[in-house]
Amino acid sequence: MTENRFLPAPKITIIGAGGFVFPFRLIGDILSFPALRDAELCLMDIRPEKLGPVAQATRELIAHHGFDATVVETGDRRAALEGADIVIITFQVGGVEAYRHDVEIPRRYGIDQTVGDTVGPGGVFRFLRSVPAYDAIAADALEVCPGATFINYANPMAMATAYLNAKGLRTVGLCHSVQGTTRMLARTLGVPYEEISYRCAGINHQAWILEFMRGQEDLYPAVRETMSRLHQRGRGAADLAGDDGDHSEVAEGANVYEGGNEQVRTAIMNAFGYFQTESSHHASEYLPYFRKSPQLTEEFLPERWDYYEICAAHDDQGDIDAQLAKLKEELAPSVEYGATIVNSIVTGTPSVIHGNVPNHGSLIENLPADACVEVPCLVDARGVQPTAIGELPPQLAAVNRTNVNVQTLTVRAALTGDVENVHHAVALDPLTAAQVTLEDARAMTEELLAAHASQLPEALRPAAQG
Repeated sequence: MTENRFLPAPKITIIGAGGFVFPFRLIGDILSFPALRDAELCLMDIRPEKLGPVAQATRELIAHHGFDATVVETGDRRAALEGADIVIITFQVGGVEAYRHDVEIPRRYGIDQTVGDTVGPGGVFRFLRSVPAYDAIAADALEVCPGATFINYANPMAMATAYLNAKGLRTVGLCHSVQGTTRMLARTLGVPYEEISYRCAGINHQAWILEFMRGQEDLYPAVRETMSRLHQRGRGAADLAGDDGDHSEVAEGANVYEGGNEQVRTAIMNAFGYFQTESSHHASEYLPYFRKSPQLTEEFLPERWDYYEICAAHDDQGDIDAQLAKLKEELAPSVEYGATIVNSIVTGTPSVIHGNVPNHGSLIENLPADACVEVPCLVDARGVQPTAIGELPPQLAAVNRTNVNVQTLTVRAALTGDVENVHHAVALDPLTAAQVTLEDARAMTEELLAAHASQLPEALRPAAQG
């Protein structure tokens, strides 16, 4: 190894390593960096039948390329965390069966979530049923790897990352919306991506591209003109491609950037002045304007994209053999930030990523102090260092706050055990508020509490409330 390193042979732990597609792609990313090719890869999952194939494929990939990395597979969380330098979280609690409740119960009340993993009733309960697992991880980690950097890929990103930091874990949350959106815009304008620079900040799934430049040329006029022309109501450009990265982590519930028709995002840009980073299907869930009726939804989104149905159709881990063959042929990093962060911490090589981190009232000045924000971050041997943005344009911060309200109230419910904060969070969700009365919002939330009771924090279970 010729490269200087700040950490010798790091221990990199992946919790949820038996998941669909994504963990193995992430392992390929890690091994694409020369300084990480002698790492200890500790793969942890509570499902040995899912973990085994990933561990075996990882060993085969390492052997094929002649690397010195070692692989440990375990179902023991504490052992996996022991001495870890980096911990990557990629799991979803409850699987597709729990996800079904997140989607189907709200639909009976007229709330149609195309994904339901970020805010809304689906996002609230996806987070709450994960809290006991986060608590257990935090309790062990603070004893056996207190200095570790945690990388969270689990949705709902803002809630999960805020909570892990509140429990004392130094955590950055990662998504691919910024990479996917900036690539899509560059392709749409016909500008090579390597010639683009941009500035982006906000919250996860609702960050804003504040600047989009080619050298000294401001490309925003072209973005506004081109996207508005391509995506007039009812005339979306179905041929626009999405992110070129591999993000088919459907069984784990991580968000999927799908591109295509972008009438929703274009309408948001025309109303508020800036393009946002999550696809139109996702973005339509976060505001009250696009899903008021099935007819209106079809106008904005002519082709239905139902994430629950996609997840329910995948009951295995995907074609690991095909992934392995591809990585044997070419071991190159994807657009995900995770392995880049690990490499920068291990080698000190600086990198810039867009990460989700606690605001603390100073990174984005006109968002709440307890918000989790998505901002550019410098990464080197000192870890992930967020950059201060100052104030967002006031209308953008106002849009973000409608979603931050849901996120901070839900995190507060988890930290305090106050079930009323769960009701408050759901009632204040923009899509929910546009569709149901306060009485129905409470009834729906009670149904969801009952459906998820066995997986919720004890204080939030219906029996405990009685």
